[in-house]
Amino acid sequence: MKRYKNPSKNKWRDLCQRPLVQLDTIQSTVKKVFDEVEKHGDKAVKQYTQQFDGVALGAIEVTQDEIKLASDKISNELKKAIDLAKSNITKFHRAQRNNKTQIITTTQGVDCWLEHRPIEKVGIYIPGGSAPLFSTVMMLAIPASMAGCEEVVLCSPPDQYGNLSDVILYTAQCCDIHKIYKVGGIQAIASMALGTETVPKVDKIFGPGNQYVTAAKQYLQHYQVAIDLPAGPSEVLVIADQSANPVFVASDLLAQAEHGHDSQVVLLSDDMDFIENVLEKVKKQTQHLHRKDIIEKSLKNGMTIYFPDLNDAIEFSNIYAPEHLIIATENADALCQKITNAGSVFIGPYSPESIGDYASGTNHTLPTNGWARQCSGVTVQSFQKTISFQKISEKGLYHIGPSVELLADAEGLDAHKNAVSVRLDHMKSKNLIS
Repeated sequence: MKRYKNPSKNKWRDLCQRPLVQLDTIQSTVKKVFDEVEKHGDKAVKQYTQQFDGVALGAIEVTQDEIKLASDKISNELKKAIDLAKSNITKFHRAQRNNKTQIITTTQGVDCWLEHRPIEKVGIYIPGGSAPLFSTVMMLAIPASMAGCEEVVLCSPPDQYGNLSDVILYTAQCCDIHKIYKVGGIQAIASMALGTETVPKVDKIFGPGNQYVTAAKQYLQHYQVAIDLPAGPSEVLVIADQSANPVFVASDLLAQAEHGHDSQVVLLSDDMDFIENVLEKVKKQTQHLHRKDIIEKSLKNGMTIYFPDLNDAIEFSNIYAPEHLIIATENADALCQKITNAGSVFIGPYSPESIGDYASGTNHTLPTNGWARQCSGVTVQSFQKTISFQKISEKGLYHIGPSVELLADAEGLDAHKNAVSVRLDHMKSKNLIS
């Protein structure tokens, strides 16, 4: 990890830059895959699955027999853990449902209100590979259900035998997802965006992925398909003082580093000795972890920064805008009030980021790469549209209409003005307003 000691503020922006991901260089590949899927549907999907994943698929869709077989292989202990996580995630997201309509009378006779409607068809992408993220199934399927989405389509890359992870299939079944497809990468995003003979077309796509998936999601602007949020390599920033446990802090940094070689971990502290102690613990713990090779590459992107004042650490964190922020300080609750930019915040020594990844109830689909400055993580509202309504009575039009005539006239839009004027004239001729 790179080490910095009280850097000047004019260098902070540079330090907040993430490891570069050259998405531009793979856009030509993305375009080619989309073009082929649009022209040839399932045939192109199978072709690219063989090319990119090394497996020749027979059927793209997962059958009920495959789901049952996978479910039978899951231990009862893991099933109970999934049930606990699902229960907490459901509780947290159920509270986000806004079923109460508030009618605002802006002028006498002019009533306005908002109503939420579900996005009818959504797609969720679940990474596979060495770390099949079945937890992400819950993080996306549960709020989709809470939002009332009509159809949820799941795509995930197959293994070398053409199968999906048993635990992904089991979790999908627990979350009432019935349309599951053995497709990964660019071709999965293209399939859900365009629709094929087998994979349904959706209106919005959710879920994390590698740089190819990220580039494919960005390409969706050409097809009027929305995405959840800008995504990139995972990251954590930890603010800690001498009251923190260096073993805990080291474990938090490593937990995030194991996501991928392009992940970034950052430690900010007002104690140089504490930083050195954490780095020693990082080195020691790394030796016992299965994903040691990935972690060691990831740590090269990481950094520690000493700030003599934790207020500077908070200010730096707000510029960095981390996906995950851990505050492990003596006055953690007070410091939290100063946080303006973060995807998800973990407060105190017993709030590891891993808990939020799985079972506290909050969503782990969060903005990365500084997007937390202007984006939020996934919520129930991410799966909904908000529609404004207004109902105007004769009296309401009488009160507000003349002003609208003046406003429209000032913009030179006489047809707009006329739409009001003809109604006002009608009301006068019928003596509807005294």
